[in-house]
Amino acid sequence: MAADDELVLSFIPPLVAVLLDAERSKGSPLTEDEVLFLRDDSTCIAVERSVAEAVAEQRGYPDIDPDRCWEQWQDIREQLAGDADKT
Repeated sequence: MAADDELVLSFIPPLVAVLLDAERSKGSPLTEDEVLFLRDDSTCIAVERSVAEAVAEQRGYPDIDPDRCWEQWQDIREQLAGDADKT
């Protein structure tokens, strides 16, 4: 199997969308435990990396790496807050 075709987890819906929806529903920032619970409770499938990259490109944004979801969620939250300030 080529490096591009190693299997990776692909969340359905994307993990970033799950976390954003949960935080908006909660009305306050998610805790690390909540983020990890949502990651572990979300639906995902194993697909070849090249397929996951093609899906992300078609979607228009990459998903969060499940192994680094807490750290990446913090970065994305800051970006989203900055985008909201621009409107």
